[in-house]
Amino acid sequence: MSDETSTIDDPELGTFTRARSELTDGTVLTHDWFVGTISVEGTELELMLEGTTTDEVAPLLPRLRDTVKRLHVMRRIATDAVVTNFSTSAPEAHELDDAASDLTIEAIEAAADGTVVLHLIDGCGEHFPEGYWPAVHLGVDDSVVQVTVES
Repeated sequence: MSDETSTIDDPELGTFTRARSELTDGTVLTHDWFVGTISVEGTELELMLEGTTTDEVAPLLPRLRDTVKRLHVMRRIATDAVVTNFSTSAPEAHELDDAASDLTIEAIEAAADGTVVLHLIDGCGEHFPEGYWPAVHLGVDDSVVQVTVES
């Protein structure tokens, strides 16, 4: 079986398959990552592993498992980082709490270098324009390396 159609079955995170997209003209693009989903407290999260072969992505599974297990802590780290990054002064406690309730993790991406990117969505639509979302990049020690806005 080629790596373009390979899957990885993880007992905790489920099945990952090579990511593919079909364009309107019928062309199929195969991406450089594997994807899966997991349900956490009734919410479906997209999981992404950077790599083109099962051998490349298998070592990323422990880091992804750990991130999912500590999702509450990771979410607060991420939402606090978003508020702090986009504030012109030290954020007040209520601002951090508001973001923690309004921003939710939609996808978790594990990269080959050990970093994790938490992609968030703005559930109330008051913080980011439609079609844009914050992403928090965490280092191997879970420290915030970068906060970006993606579209």
